[in-house]
Amino acid sequence: MAVVSLKDLHKSYPLGKESVEAVKGVSFEIEKGEFAAISGPSGSGKSTILNMIGLIDLPSAGSIVIDGTDVYEGVNLSDAEVENTRWSSSGGDKKKKKRTVLPTKLDKRITGLRRSHLGFIFQTFNLIPVLNVYENIEFPLLLESKNKNSKSPVDDFTKAQKEEWINFLIEKVGLTDWKNHKATELSGGQRQRVAIARALVTKAPVILADEPTANLDSQNSMQILSLMKSLNKDEDLQTTFIFSTHDSRIVDMCDHVVHILDGKIINDEHKTGSDVYKI
Repeated sequence: MAVVSLKDLHKSYPLGKESVEAVKGVSFEIEKGEFAAISGPSGSGKSTILNMIGLIDLPSAGSIVIDGTDVYEGVNLSDAEVENTRWSSSGGDKKKKKRTVLPTKLDKRITGLRRSHLGFIFQTFNLIPVLNVYENIEFPLLLESKNKNSKSPVDDFTKAQKEEWINFLIEKVGLTDWKNHKATELSGGQRQRVAIARALVTKAPVILADEPTANLDSQNSMQILSLMKSLNKDEDLQTTFIFSTHDSRIVDMCDHVVHILDGKIINDEHKTGSDVYKI
């Protein structure tokens, strides 16, 4: 069963009076439990596609279905951007800029899906410096929503069950002895481990990682990718991983690779992925 489905997806950006099309009619599906990569050189559009799957970036046209929910159903995407007049920084002539305005219903749908279905692992980790390891991982659970469409399975846990779940993830990523340490006291590899546990804490079925080895040395990259692979195979978690990467060693580990060049798919490959990140 497809947990993510893209159909005829486009994304354009304004460049002066022109428009640059970064993604050009991309269609593919990611099945539940896959260890998948969107791969291509810099500027190919792979990160833009990942951001659209993560509902961070709005497509210009096309459809995205997340675990059976058609995200933009009934929405005219071309009407989502409106002209907004603001003063220029020079304080002289007025300058028109575009900003994205979402209908309230769509905004709530996207917010709900981000919280209940998607976990994010960022290149720069994005940990909260004043919080320790435990608190950083716990943080998404504090953003509890009354919207039933935003609920994650963990929302129904008791306080004791949540503590047990967080400690389980801390042990899973190998940071039990560091759980009371602040982010500034951790190495790059340890920070990435915290980011992985934080992405998993809501039991989101899909984890998105944009260039997860970009800020890590080869040894830490091997450890982090081996950890992700083991989490992907863990039947209790049943987590789908989707990477944006140009790292051929990550591509070797994936069982599904969508190859992108100049905003188009040049190959949609299914294969047997390696269990080892080769240094």
